[in-house]
Order: sequence, then structure tokens, then C-alpha cells
Amino acid sequence: MGPVINKDALNSMLAYIETGKKEGRLVAGGEIIESEGGHFLAPTVFADIAPDAVISQEEIFGPVLALIKVANFEEGMKVANNTEYGLTGAIYTADRERLDIARREFHVGNLYLNRKCTGAMVGAHPFGGFNMSGTDSKAGGPDYLYLFTQAKSVAEKL
Repeated sequence: MGPVINKDALNSMLAYIETGKKEGRLVAGGEIIESEGGHFLAPTVFADIAPDAVISQEEIFGPVLALIKVANFEEGMKVANNTEYGLTGAIYTADRERLDIARREFHVGNLYLNRKCTGAMVGAHPFGGFNMSGTDSKAGGPDYLYLFTQAKSVAEKL
């Protein structure tokens, strides 16, 4: 894991870790890794986190993960869609019906089925999100070009 961008970012993550300790159970990490080469934070995992907890609702730009246990697929979809953000999501299942439900109902701009949820291909995936994760395409692809155009319709009666 690479270094955190700067001391302010590290302090922000440490504040989230303190919040996480109040909201759930620290499973791993949470400490600064001393190094002369930058600011490093151990990958941090919390369990027993509520769907409405701060660390499950806010974007933490660092190695902090909140685990939310759900009873079934339907509850998992509700939890996943209960956020202001919606950039990327992934579903792993052999059940074709659940994949179809995710296609229709998972509110993310980039949905990955039975594969890792990183690695949008520039020129192939538009890479835009829903809600506070933005709209439109960001990494290229044919949709990206439309961001630099303005549509105009001209009609003439002959």
C-alpha cells in the first residue's frame, strides 16, 4: 500500500478511525506505520458497522474498510443503495436472477458482475457515478467526447 498523500489526509483518516472505534469493532490496522518515505497508514478493517454509521456513509480516501453484515441478498441491495454515493459496485453470484436484479436496481455508475470492482478500461467504460459520485463519463470512451460538445437542433419548414 502506498503512502497517504500528506499529513492532513493522514489526520483525516485517523479521525475516521477514532469514529469507527465508537461505531463498531476494530478488526485490523488503525495505526500509523512509521517511515521516512511519507505518511503510511496500516490497512484498517472495522466489523459490526451499522448501515447508517458515519464510516459506512462517508467517503474515506484511504485504507479504511467498514464491514456491514446483512441477512440476505435483498437486504444487501438495500444497504448498498442507502448512501449518497454510487460510483462503483460489484456483485458475486452464480444466480442469474440476482445478476439481473443488480443490473436494474443497483444504483451505481459502474457495476461489475462476478469480477473485481476496479479497473475501468479507458476508452471502453465511461466511468461515471450516481448521486454524489458525479454523473457523466470521466475516463474516456465514446460518451466522454459529448462532454466537449453542445447539441444544437436546426429545423426548417420547406
